[in-house]
Amino acid sequence: MKILLTGGSGFIGRELVKHLTTHQVVMLTRSPARAKAAVNHADMGNISYVSSLDKYHDFNEFDAVINLAGEPIADKRWSKVQKKEICDSRWGLTEKLVDLIHASTAPPAVLISGSAVGYYGDQQAHPFDEDLHVHSQGFPHHVCATWENIANRARSEYTRVCTLRTGIVLAPDGGALKKMLPPYKCGVGGPIGNGKQYMPWIHMLDMVRAIVYLLETEHAQGPFNLCAPHPVTNQYFSKVLARTLKRPHFLFTPKWVLKLAIGESSVLLFDSIRAKPRKLTELGFRFSYSRLAPALKNLLQHHE
Repeated sequence: MKILLTGGSGFIGRELVKHLTTHQVVMLTRSPARAKAAVNHADMGNISYVSSLDKYHDFNEFDAVINLAGEPIADKRWSKVQKKEICDSRWGLTEKLVDLIHASTAPPAVLISGSAVGYYGDQQAHPFDEDLHVHSQGFPHHVCATWENIANRARSEYTRVCTLRTGIVLAPDGGALKKMLPPYKCGVGGPIGNGKQYMPWIHMLDMVRAIVYLLETEHAQGPFNLCAPHPVTNQYFSKVLARTLKRPHFLFTPKWVLKLAIGESSVLLFDSIRAKPRKLTELGFRFSYSRLAPALKNLLQHHE
């Protein structure tokens, strides 16, 4: 396949390109030189780089589009300016992709576009799957619902659309786990708040394998929860992480401290999301890491 990839030099994209070596990949990036350095480990001569969509009048040359680009949602406080950047970086680019798909006489067969489990908001301890209907005023839901609605406009008899409601992607070199490791290694890690909130996690390997699976499964379409079949509470996650690192586990961070420190974005830490990947498993996808303990053991085997 010839694939247009956005967000290819990001946290997930850098790993995904390792699994696309049999395909021709065109990576959209603001800095081709920086992107080339970021994915040099996976470039088998099959990756080319473009800095703008302006050169395209349609997407007739592409078989698929994978859209992972977007300002990280958890890296900064949610000021008005930051919220606008989070939204614009997702919605604006996706609109351009959809417009070019519509302009094509032989459009890509699939658009795979990002989203997140933040779409669901706080669901407490109730398990649910992709069929859950959500009415939320929360910012994460607003971002994801609008993002998905824009992507879904590309759907036609020629183009299927898959949206990736992504959980907490676990990898030692980035994302949430990288931020969590320093305090745990120092013996001061522990649950946040009462620790009862559910965390829909997924091993990075399963994350990128699932994207490739959706790319290659011609009848796959609609929203997919990209998270392991067994979400766990924050307290359980914290306990297993401490045990894996052979560190103590007795401290906790009060909810008010984090609310004070990071403001409104603390909902990302306290919303309880017990999401199940029903549609993915019904398609036949098999997780390499469906349970947390083996996943963390694999990810942290090289950490002292």
